[in-house]
Amino acid sequence: MLSRRRSEDVAVTARCVLTVPYADFPFSLYACGREATLLALGRWGSGARVKKKEMPLKAAEKSEEMRAGFRRSPGQAADEYGVQEVAMNSDDVPMKEARPIQIVLAHEDNHHFDLDEESLERILLQEHVRDLNVVVVSVAGAFRKGKSFLLDFMLRYMYNQNPDTWLGGDDEPLTGFTWRGGCERETTGIQIWSEVFVINKSDGSQVAVLLMDTQGAFDSQSTIRDCATVFALSTMTSSVQVYNLSQNIQEDDLQHLQLFTEYGRLAMKEVYQKPFQTLMFLIRDWSYPYEHPYGLEGGRSFLEKRLEIKQNQHEELQNVRKHIHSCFAKITCFLMPHPGLKVATNPSFDGRLKDIDDDFKIGLHDVVPFLLSPENLVEKEIGGSKLTCRDLLEYFKAYIKIYQGEELPHPKSMLQATAEANNLAAVAGAKDVYTKAMEMFCGGDKPYIAPADLEQQHLNLKAASIKQFRSVKKMGGEEFCQRYQEQLEQEMDENYANFVKHNDSKNIFYAARTPATLFAVMFTMYIISGVTGFIGLNSIASLCNLVMGMALISLCTWAYTKYSGEFREFGTIIDQVAETIWEQVLKPLSDNLMEDNIRQTVANSIKAGLTEQGSQHTKLKTN
Repeated sequence: MLSRRRSEDVAVTARCVLTVPYADFPFSLYACGREATLLALGRWGSGARVKKKEMPLKAAEKSEEMRAGFRRSPGQAADEYGVQEVAMNSDDVPMKEARPIQIVLAHEDNHHFDLDEESLERILLQEHVRDLNVVVVSVAGAFRKGKSFLLDFMLRYMYNQNPDTWLGGDDEPLTGFTWRGGCERETTGIQIWSEVFVINKSDGSQVAVLLMDTQGAFDSQSTIRDCATVFALSTMTSSVQVYNLSQNIQEDDLQHLQLFTEYGRLAMKEVYQKPFQTLMFLIRDWSYPYEHPYGLEGGRSFLEKRLEIKQNQHEELQNVRKHIHSCFAKITCFLMPHPGLKVATNPSFDGRLKDIDDDFKIGLHDVVPFLLSPENLVEKEIGGSKLTCRDLLEYFKAYIKIYQGEELPHPKSMLQATAEANNLAAVAGAKDVYTKAMEMFCGGDKPYIAPADLEQQHLNLKAASIKQFRSVKKMGGEEFCQRYQEQLEQEMDENYANFVKHNDSKNIFYAARTPATLFAVMFTMYIISGVTGFIGLNSIASLCNLVMGMALISLCTWAYTKYSGEFREFGTIIDQVAETIWEQVLKPLSDNLMEDNIRQTVANSIKAGLTEQGSQHTKLKTN
């Protein structure tokens, strides 16, 4: 582990990671001019703390090596101070000041999330951590509730796990993840600390620990989908999710948790019995210690009461609690006191312990080791298999692609979901009125109706259905409801098209159109074949005979499909071909012939009338 503490009166010029051979503990070495300070930050054998030790170091002899950030393999000899140098791989993160790195980028303009794969790879694929099992501790919840503030105390613990001094000095400003007072959000997307902490567990194994900070939910610039995506993604990739709440666990907190976790479970290709690992409800500013005392014990009794499923509970409340229990393998709760008025109201507060109430510091002293001490670390698992840092990278890539796509439904606010359900119910009711009335008018065994009468009935019923839809009290406003009115009109038009087809099927002439068309084709081809054969155009005659044979086969096939009900798709194709021939060839020809006949008849009638009038006029003159 690397320490971020430095002397205020010297400038730190370089840093390298060293290892003490007899304890195999990581150290951080700061070279300051001609001397350097060696800070032992690991645990010593039995768990006692290695105190800070200062050792002289000639900067002139070591400066070039420290700038290169080299490491020597464990088998190499130690230097004059008993310190081994460890080799550094080219893929390792350069030795520079640790800081929060944003790995999930939030775009406010289109509410889209992207993964910074390059930054994540530089952190997770370092040679000394890539194959270690990973522990991911994430903090999520509403914005401006102190998530980053809490994570910075976790960083202090990771850099100095001395049970007595890890909180730091009273005048030491709090640094790490960016935080500030005020009412506007600070963190966007998802950030992780750039340094991966390697911890030795009691069984001798090593694990890599990542700290994750998330964008606060329910701010004025985020949609419900944005909040659900960030919470779900952090829950899916963390082994411990700290749900940061203020003052109490309210029912809407549980409902949002249900929504967000279900959104995460939908994104997982394989849903296991309990897809997520550990959830901690961290209740900040707890004001009822007389009912449930601060800490884990009070949190346990309070959580049992909040998540209790009772027989007389409403089904909705029971389902929320069942869902939460089904999602997490372990659920805990910690009650934290208020940090004090100076923290809440002083705009220049910078995290110094002297400004924080003692009760809050006691809470920090309990909750942070509970989450991060080696014996309490929870390794990330998916499907019963532990993940390494390398595996976690691949899961991040896979999950972000899912949330970038459109496969998942978009979560909505309670008002929007209720308004949609309300309008859909109104659409269904109005459509049902239209359908029943049209069925009574032309459905079933009703006789064939003239197309004009059917269309007029459709228009009348459509207007009546729209009037009924508009008369129903609906949520969402006029513009929102207009979209559902347009949907209703579209569905009624689609139903009308089906009623027209059903009505046409009752027309005996319409039903006979296909055989009449095929017979007309056969008769025409027969005449043309005979004439062309007589004058010696045998190729044309053969082609006409082929077409006539195909028409005859089609007619027989059509008759069989209508009689037996089998091969209906062939019957449909023949109907479509016959209708095309009728509409494109026969009907225009018949219309033209009828028009010519009518025109000729009218002309002959007019001519005959004029002739008769002329003869009568001649007779009158003669007389």
